[in-house]
Amino acid sequence: MESILTYQVDLPDGMSEVTDLEFELIKANFEAILPQIKVPFTEKDEDEMRRAFELAFRAHSKQRRKSGEPYILHPLEVARICATELGLGHTSVTAAVLHDVVEDTPITLAMIEKEFGDRIAMIVDGLTKFSDFANVRDKIVASPQAENFKKVLLTIAKDVRVVLIKMADRLHNMRTLDHMPHHKQLKIASETSYIYAPLAHRLGFYSIKTELEDLVMKIIEPEQYFYVIQKLQETQIEREAYIADFIAPVKESLNKEGVKFKIFGRAKSISSISNKLKNKQVPFEEIYDLFAIRIIISVPYEKEKAACWNAYSVITDNYTPVPERLKDWISMPKSNGYESLHTTVMGPKGRFVEIQIRSERMDEMAEMGYAAHWKYKGINQQDSILENWLTKARELLENPNHDAIDFLNDFKSSLFSEEVYVFTPKGELRFFPKGATALDFAFDIHSQVGYHCKSVKVDQRIVPLSYELRSGDQLSVITASSQKPSEDWLKIVKTGKARSKIRVALKEEKIQLGALGKEILDRKLKSLKIDGDDNIDFLVKHYGMSSRLDLYYAIFLEQLNLTEIKTIRSENGKLQAADIPREVDHEEKQGKYLQHPVESLAKKRQFKKPKLLVDGEDASTYVYSLATCCNPVMGDDVFAYVTTKHGIKIHRTTCPNAEYLQATFGYRIKKAEWVESIGSSFVAELLINGMDDMGVILRLSDVIANKLKVNMRSFSMTGGEGHFEGRISVEVNSKEQLNMVIMELKRLEEVNTVARIV
Repeated sequence: MESILTYQVDLPDGMSEVTDLEFELIKANFEAILPQIKVPFTEKDEDEMRRAFELAFRAHSKQRRKSGEPYILHPLEVARICATELGLGHTSVTAAVLHDVVEDTPITLAMIEKEFGDRIAMIVDGLTKFSDFANVRDKIVASPQAENFKKVLLTIAKDVRVVLIKMADRLHNMRTLDHMPHHKQLKIASETSYIYAPLAHRLGFYSIKTELEDLVMKIIEPEQYFYVIQKLQETQIEREAYIADFIAPVKESLNKEGVKFKIFGRAKSISSISNKLKNKQVPFEEIYDLFAIRIIISVPYEKEKAACWNAYSVITDNYTPVPERLKDWISMPKSNGYESLHTTVMGPKGRFVEIQIRSERMDEMAEMGYAAHWKYKGINQQDSILENWLTKARELLENPNHDAIDFLNDFKSSLFSEEVYVFTPKGELRFFPKGATALDFAFDIHSQVGYHCKSVKVDQRIVPLSYELRSGDQLSVITASSQKPSEDWLKIVKTGKARSKIRVALKEEKIQLGALGKEILDRKLKSLKIDGDDNIDFLVKHYGMSSRLDLYYAIFLEQLNLTEIKTIRSENGKLQAADIPREVDHEEKQGKYLQHPVESLAKKRQFKKPKLLVDGEDASTYVYSLATCCNPVMGDDVFAYVTTKHGIKIHRTTCPNAEYLQATFGYRIKKAEWVESIGSSFVAELLINGMDDMGVILRLSDVIANKLKVNMRSFSMTGGEGHFEGRISVEVNSKEQLNMVIMELKRLEEVNTVARIV
C-alpha cells in the first residue's frame, strides 16, 4: 500500500483506514480512468494525475460517504465522468480528483498551486464552496448557495472546465442521493433543476440534462416517476413491435439509396413523458409520442445536409408528414449548437411519430455537447455558436459585484431552452430566450444602444419596447441621447444581460441623486445641531431602509418627511427612539394578514390547526402557516421555509416556488412532517374539463356534497360549444380524501379530466 503514497504532506489524520480490499478497489478505479481519457496526454501528464490521486487518497483517508464507502471513490467517479461522459482531458481529470481536498481536508490552495501549478489551483478554487457562514467583502452573504453558484459561474470567464467538472460532481451526487435524508435530497434536487440541468442543456449535453431531470423527478415526484416507469415496462413489448413495423419500410427504402445509416427507436425521458401527461391531462394510454425514431447517417461533413434532406424525402414517401411540425435545425442550429432535422408523420394505426434525422457528427455533438466541440473544431457551425454564448455569458459576468441572488437569476434567464431567432438590419442572426422583448434586442446590440433606446422598428414598423420577439423578425433600434433607463424597464426585459446593465445604470443614477439627498439631510441635521454617523445609521434603521444610499435617495425623491426628525428626542447630539407614527409598508400589512391564515380559518369554522413537526419539533412552537401558493393538505410531501417577516411557511415539494426557494435559500429550509390531527381542514382547488351537458353542475355537486360529504368553498364554470371548464374549491382533511374526490369526479361520464391546481 505504501508504494503508491509517495507524495509526502503533513496531515494530522495519518495513514489510511481503508481495508486492503477497499484499497484494491480504489486503485483499480483510478487505473481504469486513464485508458478512458479521449484527449491524448503525455507521460508528464500521467505523472501529474497519479500524484493528484496519491494526494487525494491520503487527504480523504479517514473520510467516508453517507453510504459508508471510502470518500475518495467520489472524486474518482467525478473524474471518470469528466473523462468518459464529458470527454475532457488530463487537466480536468487532475482537478476533478482534487476538487474536494481544499474544502474538506487540511490541504490548502497554496499547496495545490505549489505542486500542480496555477491552472489546477484556479480550477480547484472555483470548485471550492464558501462556508455557510462565509463573509464576502466583510458582509454576511444573503444566500450562501447563491454565492457558491456565483463563484462557480464566474469562472466561465477564465476556464469553462470549472463548470463542466461541477456538472460532473452534481451528476454523481444525484446518482448517489439514496443515503441522504429526504429533506436534503429535496434541496439538492431543486438546485439541480434550477441551475445544473439548464446549464447542461445550454452546453449541449443532452443525455446528462435528461438524466438530471429524471433524477430530480424521482426525488420530488416519486409516485409519478415510478408510475411512468411501470407504464413504460407494461407497454414495452407493444411499443417495440410498433417501432419495428414503422421502421421496416423506411429501412428498405434507405438501403435502396445506398447510404450507410443506423435507424432505431428511443423512448423519451421519464420527465418528458410526465410533462406530456400533465400538459395534455390525458391517461398514459392516450400518449402516443412516447418515443422518437432516430436516423443517423454516416457521410462526410460536406454531404451531411443533402443526405439528411434525402432521408427526409424517403420518410415522406412512406408516411404522410405534418408540415407545421418540421423543424430544420441543420440550416439554423440551436444556440447551444444542436443540429438535427425533426419531423412528425402519421404512422400506422393513426399514431403520430416523431423522427430525428442527423449525421454521426451531429449525433455526437447532441449527446456530448461542448466536449465534442473540440473534436470537430474548425469544421462546423458550433464553434461560433458556443463561443457566442460564452461571450454573452462573459458579458454578464463583467459586473460581478451586484447581489448574488440577482446575479443567479440573471444568469439563469440566459439558459432558457425555448428560443427565438431574429435578424439585425444587416442580416446578422441573434438568438434570444422565448419571451425576450425589443428592449432586450437593443441591449444585445450594445449597452449604450440599450441605454438610449427610444423606439424599435420590427419589419419597418414601430413597436413598443415591450414587444415580444418572434422568430424571423428583423429589428432596428432608434436612439436618443436624452433617453435613459427607468425602473419600469426592469419589468420589460427578460435577458440577464439587459437586466444587469439596467441595474448598473439605475444604481449610478441613484448614487448621483443620493448625493443630493445627502446634502439635504446634512443641512437639516446641521440646523437641528445634530451630527455624527451614528445618527444617520439611526435614521436608516428608523425609516426601515437597507442602506444609507436608500435613505439619501428617498430623501431626494421627497418620500420621507424630514420634519419628523424634530420629534425624535436628542440628547448630547444623539438621536433616540420616539413614538413617531409612520406608514407600515405593504409587506408588513400583508404579513399581519397572512400570519395565521389557517388559525383564522380554524377559529371561524371551529377546525383545529393541523399538527406538524418542523425539524422534529412541534410546529406550534413557531409562528407558521400553510403557503397559499400551493395549498398543502395533510399527506402532501412538504417542507418548511423560514421567511424574513412572516414566520414559517409550509410549502408542497411540488409548489411552483419550491425549486427557487430551495435552490436559492437552502439555509432557510427546514424538514416538515405531518402529524395526524383529527378535525384539521385544508383547502384545495380542482380544475375540471368535460362535455357541457344539461345538469352537469348538479351531478358534480351531488358527487362532492352528497356522496362524499365534502364541503365546497367555491364553484365557477364556463362553457360553450359542447365543452365546459370548472374550478371547484373543496375543504378536505387529507390528501387521501382529496384523491377520492378526484377519482369519483373522473368516473362521471361527462368529465374528461380532473387536476389539482398548484
